[in-house]
Amino acid sequence: MPARTARTAWNGTFQEGSGQVELSSSGVGTYDVSFPARAAEEANGVTSPEELLAASHSSCFTMAFTNELGQAGATPEQIEVTAVVTLGPDPAGGLYISKSALTVRGFASGIDEEGFKAAAKAAKVGCPISKALTGVGQITLDVTFEG
Repeated sequence: MPARTARTAWNGTFQEGSGQVELSSSGVGTYDVSFPARAAEEANGVTSPEELLAASHSSCFTMAFTNELGQAGATPEQIEVTAVVTLGPDPAGGLYISKSALTVRGFASGIDEEGFKAAAKAAKVGCPISKALTGVGQITLDVTFEG
C-alpha cells in the first residue's frame, strides 16, 4: 500500500510563529497554520491539525461506510459525512483531541434504516483513521437514514 506525505515549514515561536503545511504527495495545496488561529473560534482562512484530521476522518469513514453498504448488498445513493474534531485541555497537561463527532446523512437503495445504521457502526470500527484515533477521548456517531 502507498504512503502519503505532508510537510510543514515553520518560523517563530509556538505562540507567535506560523507555518505552512503542504500536501506533498498529491500536490493539491499548501495551507497556512498557526497556534493562535488553531485556538481561535474562527479559522479566518488558516487551517489546523484538527481541521485536517476532521477531513481525514470524514473521508476515511465515508469510504469505509460505502464499502460496508456495498458488502450488505446496498447501493449508496447520497451520503454526506461531517466530522467535527475538538481540541481541548488534557487532564494530564497540555492539549489533546477530546472528541471526533461523525454525523452521517444519506440514503442507499437496497437497505433499510436498521441495515444503514449497522453499516455505519461497522464503518466507525473499521475505518483506519478511527483505529488511529484510539487515544481520542470520544468518537461519536450520529446517523440519519433519509430513505
